[in-house]
Amino acid sequence: MADDADRANDNIDLTISHCLSRAPKFDGPSLAECMECGEDIPARRQAVGGRTRCVDCQSVLERRR
Repeated sequence: MADDADRANDNIDLTISHCLSRAPKFDGPSLAECMECGEDIPARRQAVGGRTRCVDCQSVLERRR
C-alpha cells in the first residue's frame, strides 16, 4: 500500500514529465547566420542546436514577447 511519500513522489514525477514534454527542443541544426540580420552565429551558440538568431536579435524578440 502506498504511503504519503510514495504518492508525493509519483506526483512530482508526473509534474516533471509534463514540464519536460512542453520544454523547447534543441535537437535541430543551428544556422550559421542569423535569419533576422545575417550576422554570423558564434560556434558556441550553434553547438546548442536549433539556433536561428544571433544573441542580439533573440534578445529583441524575447523583449517583444
